[in-house]
Amino acid sequence: MPSVDDGKFPAKSTEGSVLKVSARIYRSGSSRIRARVAFKHSSERKWEYGPLAMLDNDLWSGRMSTRKTGYYKFRIQAWDDDFGTWRDGILKWANAGEDIRQDQLSGVQMLKQYLRNATGNNRAKLSSLIKSIESASPSSLKDILTDSDNIEAIYLCQSRHGLVSSKTYSVLSERKAASFSSWYELFPRSQGKPGGAPGTFKDVERRIPDIKEMGFDVIYLTPIHPIGKTNRRGKDGSPKAKKSDPGSPWAIGSEQGGHKDIDPSLGTVDDFRHLVEEAKKNGLEIALDIAIQCSPDHPYVREHPEWFYRRPDGSIRYAENPPKKYYDIYPLKFDGPHRKALYEEMRSIFLTWAERGVRIFRVDNPHTKPFEFWEWLIKEVRKSYPDSIFLAEAFTRPSVMYRLSKIGFSSSYTYFTWRNYDFEIKEYFTEISSNPVVAHFRPMLFPSTPDILPPVLQTGGRAAFKMRAVLAATLSPLWGIYSGFELCENEAIEGKEEYLNSEKYEIKNRDWFAPGNIRKFISTLNRIRKENPSLQEIGNLEFHGTNNPNIIFYTRKSIKTGETLMIAVNINPFETHQANVEVPLEKVGICNDLPYRVTDLLTGATYTWQGESNYVRLIPDERPAHIFRIGD
Repeated sequence: MPSVDDGKFPAKSTEGSVLKVSARIYRSGSSRIRARVAFKHSSERKWEYGPLAMLDNDLWSGRMSTRKTGYYKFRIQAWDDDFGTWRDGILKWANAGEDIRQDQLSGVQMLKQYLRNATGNNRAKLSSLIKSIESASPSSLKDILTDSDNIEAIYLCQSRHGLVSSKTYSVLSERKAASFSSWYELFPRSQGKPGGAPGTFKDVERRIPDIKEMGFDVIYLTPIHPIGKTNRRGKDGSPKAKKSDPGSPWAIGSEQGGHKDIDPSLGTVDDFRHLVEEAKKNGLEIALDIAIQCSPDHPYVREHPEWFYRRPDGSIRYAENPPKKYYDIYPLKFDGPHRKALYEEMRSIFLTWAERGVRIFRVDNPHTKPFEFWEWLIKEVRKSYPDSIFLAEAFTRPSVMYRLSKIGFSSSYTYFTWRNYDFEIKEYFTEISSNPVVAHFRPMLFPSTPDILPPVLQTGGRAAFKMRAVLAATLSPLWGIYSGFELCENEAIEGKEEYLNSEKYEIKNRDWFAPGNIRKFISTLNRIRKENPSLQEIGNLEFHGTNNPNIIFYTRKSIKTGETLMIAVNINPFETHQANVEVPLEKVGICNDLPYRVTDLLTGATYTWQGESNYVRLIPDERPAHIFRIGD
C-alpha cells in the first residue's frame, strides 16, 4: 500500500505531503531482513529511498514524500540482513556463555566485504570497527554491537545481498486544493440584494469578502448556462411553471446557447473572467458545476439529434429516475455509433471553461455516464490543464463511487448526510479512512445540498447545524456548505428530505447577517482547519471509546508532523450529554499518569486531564463539541 487494484490505477497524494507506505514482507527461515521504499517523480531519473520498519506480523511501514504535482513511481525492496542476523546470534551466544571466537571471525569477514561499498568517512569508521570487533573480548563485543552509532555506520555500508523488488506502482500527486479545501456553494442568481433584481456575477463579487471572512477558499457556482423554457419546472419542481419562474439551472440550454455559454441575466464572459480574477486576488477559487444533460431547447437537440435516445414514436426520451420523469431534461446517448464526436464535444466544454480560468469542476451525476468516458476525458483535460480538479457528485453504490475515484476523480460526495448515529459514523468513516479505500478515495462532506435537507437539520435547529458542521469539518479535509446553511435554513416539504421553496426553482434573496446565524462558528471551524495540519490530511482518523453513544470521540494525528487533535461531539442536538472518553495516551504523546492540559480550540477554554479516562459534558448549541489540543 498504497496501491489501487494492485497497481491498475494510481493511488492519490498531494504536493508537499508525506505518504504512508506499507507491505507484508517475509522470507523462509529465521534470518533477518531489511526493507525500503524506492520512489521518484516521473520527470526525474534518480530514485530516492526511505527505510521501512517492521511493525508486527510481517507488516513493514515507512514513508515517501510527494513534494510536487504529477506522477510518482514507487517499489518496495527487501534484502537479507546478514549483519543483523549475525549480530543477534552472537549476542545471544555470548549471553549464554558460548565460545563465540569463530563466529566473531566470520563476522569480521562479512564486514570486510562491506568495505567494498564504503567511501570517505564511512570507510574509515567501518575499518576501525572491524579492527575493534576482531580483537574484542566477549564483554567488549557486546558494547560495540549495542552502540547505535556503530550499528548505523555498519548499515550505511551493508551490501544488499539477495535484494528483491516488488512491481512498480504509481501515485498521482495533485495540488493541495484537491485534498484540502472548504467550499461554499451558491446560486449566482440569488446573490442580489433583498427586494432587488436577480443576482449577477457582480453580486457574487460583492460577496467575496463575506465568504472569505467565513474562512472558505472555494466558491462553487451552480450551473450558469442559459436555462430552457420547454417544460420548465415551477415552484418546488411543479410541472407547471409561471412566466416569472426562472427554471432549474440544471435544465441547460436555450436559444441563447448551451454548455459553453452564460445566461445573459448573470453577465458576460468578460464578467465571468473578472469574477475568477477577483476571487483569485482574495485567495479563493471558483468551482463550476458541469451537468452533462440538455433541456429540450439546447442547440445540441437541433444540431445533433443523433446524440439522444429515441422512443418508439421517434420522440426524444426524457431523463428518468423511476417513478420520476424529468420533462425539462434530455440525457445524452454515450453508447451510440456517434460516441467519438460526442466525447470530443464534451471535452471541448471542459476545455472552454478551463481556458476561462476554471480549474475545479463539480460534475453532476457522473455515475450515469460510462466509466470509460470519464477516464478518457479527465486525462484529456489534464493534458492541457494538469492542475484541474474533479469532484464527483455521485450518490450511488459504493463500488461505483470507488470506481469513479480510481479512474481519475479527485474527490467524491459521500453518505455523510445519512450517517447520524455513533455506530453508523464509526463504521462508515473507518471504511473510507482505511486501506484499500483511502489509497484513492477523498471524501467531500456537505451537511446539506440544494437537493437534500436531512431530517436532523429539519428538527434539530441551530444545535444540529453546529453539530453537523463540526463533524463535516473535522472528519475529512474536504468539506463545504450550501449557502443558507449559515442561516440555519431548515424549512422542509413535509415527509421529504427536500427544502420547501427550493432554490433550485426560484430566486432567493437573503439577509446574510440575520439573527441566529452561525457565521462566527463556521469561521472558527475553518480557522482551526487551516492552523492544524492533522485536519488537512487523509487516512489519519481513528475512533476511540466513550461510555455514552450520544458522544462520539476521535483523533486526527498528522502523518507529517505528529501533531494530534482530539475531537468530542454530542451527536444528539436535543439534549445535553456527558461521557467519559478514552484517550489513547501513547498516540497523543502522554506516556505516564501525570496530569496534562488540554485546550479547546473552539472556545479557548483549558482543562486538566489525567490518565486514559476523562470527562466531557456537551451542551447543544452552547457547547456542541470540543476540539482539543494538548497543552495551552
